[in-house]
Amino acid sequence: MKQNHHYLYKFLLGLMFGLGLIISGMIYPAKVIGFLNIFGVWDPSLAFVMFGGITVYTVLHFLHIKKVDTLLGYTKSLPLKTHLDKRLIIGAILFGIGWGLAGYCPGPALVSFGTLGFEAVVFVLAMIGGMTLFKLTSK
Repeated sequence: MKQNHHYLYKFLLGLMFGLGLIISGMIYPAKVIGFLNIFGVWDPSLAFVMFGGITVYTVLHFLHIKKVDTLLGYTKSLPLKTHLDKRLIIGAILFGIGWGLAGYCPGPALVSFGTLGFEAVVFVLAMIGGMTLFKLTSK
């Protein structure tokens, strides 16, 4: 596969991902918070979105588990760490708190950022600030 086609494939996959987030409603914080509100008026629809994503990933993972390269010809880059450490646990807790409070996680937030809605812009700027702060303090 020629290298210059990779950008087109990446663009199309990103577009498909963004459209999937829009169609599923994952870019709407109220929808996400409704899913997380298991003690109130619970909206289980995002469970189907997650189940669909997990199913596609699992099938493709097992079809390509022994291959060294990705479908686009890149060398696979898998995580080397197999244990939980304090940084991972704290990061997961902070991610979960942020997701629950804001109703955004990074992918949907970036898609929503395209609308230039106030909440999406604030979330993305805070996310960039948090990543910058982490990078500066983790050395």
